Amino acid sequence: MRLRGAVGLVAAAVIVAMHVGGFGGVTAQQRGGGAGNAALFPLLDANKDGMLTREELRAGLDAWYTKWDSAGTNGVAMEQVFRGLAEVVPPPPPTAPAPQNQTPAPEHVAAMIAALPAKAPVAAAKPRKVLVLGKAQGFVHSSIPIAARTIEEMGKKYGAWSTTITYDPADINEANLRQYDAVFLASTTGQFLDDPNDTKITEARRKALLDFVRGGKGVAGVHAACDSYHRSSAQPSNAAPVNWAVLGIASRVMAGDVNGDGKLTRQEFAALGERWFEKMDTDRAGRIAQADFPQRFAAIPASAAPARPTQGNGQGPATDLTPDTQIGTWPEFNTMMGAFFKWHWNDGQPITVKVDEPNHPLNAAFGGKSWDIVDETYTFSRDTYSRKNLRVLTSVDYSKMSAEDKAKENNPRNDGDYALSWIRAAGKGRVFYEAHGHNENVYAHKLFLQHVLAGMQYVLGDLKADDSPSVK
Repeated sequence: MRLRGAVGLVAAAVIVAMHVGGFGGVTAQQRGGGAGNAALFPLLDANKDGMLTREELRAGLDAWYTKWDSAGTNGVAMEQVFRGLAEVVPPPPPTAPAPQNQTPAPEHVAAMIAALPAKAPVAAAKPRKVLVLGKAQGFVHSSIPIAARTIEEMGKKYGAWSTTITYDPADINEANLRQYDAVFLASTTGQFLDDPNDTKITEARRKALLDFVRGGKGVAGVHAACDSYHRSSAQPSNAAPVNWAVLGIASRVMAGDVNGDGKLTRQEFAALGERWFEKMDTDRAGRIAQADFPQRFAAIPASAAPARPTQGNGQGPATDLTPDTQIGTWPEFNTMMGAFFKWHWNDGQPITVKVDEPNHPLNAAFGGKSWDIVDETYTFSRDTYSRKNLRVLTSVDYSKMSAEDKAKENNPRNDGDYALSWIRAAGKGRVFYEAHGHNENVYAHKLFLQHVLAGMQYVLGDLKADDSPSVK
């Protein structure tokens, strides 16, 4: 049993090293990304001779699979993979989170101020107040401080609102929110409002935010504001804390599902093991020395994602085809914000932004023309995101993406609908979301800033706009 667990840990770490893309809301930073390569070798070197052979790797993976496929069906699904891994991959030791940086770099501030629009879409009807929350409970984006400062500088330049910036979720409470007209979520991640030690405090904060918006105020968010309150369908709902390594590993194991049936056969898994060894055995010696293992292990390239079946003619329901889907953990928030994270193109990916409604007040600055941006671009879980729930303003011009870039995403939407920004009514209140904002440089992108400014004036109630769903 102990040997199988050790082998499982090593093989799983190899899989993680092969793939560096996002996994259902889990970034490489969150899941650990196969750190500690040198320590993995002794766990796989069964005879402890300092050399890893093909036979050792093959036998170890086969033993691991035998444990997963206890019923002997020659097919293990994502849930079986996850649960098997959870038994053998220990969670990382608890560590105190490092304090978030709250100060943007001067050069980013200067570039942002220089790029701000000359004027706001409309004049403020009355003095407004905005509370910016920069607390992240998951991955902490380095752009959070510049996102917060951007909202502050916008309010100052146009005399449209005053800004309070906080990194304390305790400031989201009924009494404090009475003084504000809108809340801006600056790439909040995870369960950013929750107190893990007090459910009553958690419930009070959640209720305060929902009541604030539904009662007639506004909430706006950028980027990771929608990478909040969701989990993998393979992750048990009562599992806490989340073992990000297991989630990432399980996803990468399922990448071996070459026929796209949602299950992994012993043969498919063994074939992966053969490819791993071929990549690491660069000198074709038939064995890998312990001293060489860490570097060769880290250099294993990502493999192409297996092809997935489509649903009929692609016009069917946009249900996730992946064996792993995302589940909202705070449904009221998920619905209010309009979507939650599924996957992303990595930072540096050029995207053409399509203007879905050229004549909409929040799109006026674009003059009906598409525009380009380079950033990390989110896609969203299909069963939550819907144009029946949102007024979509901009989206990825999917027709202009190369086949190579499209293929980077496992299980892409079969409707090709990749929204980037939207608004919606929530009770008497208003919601605006913009998916970009990962990289600090985006906050010096003039069109991005114009869009965020219009979104802020909408949620504050100054910019009147039709927020009925795009699809009636």
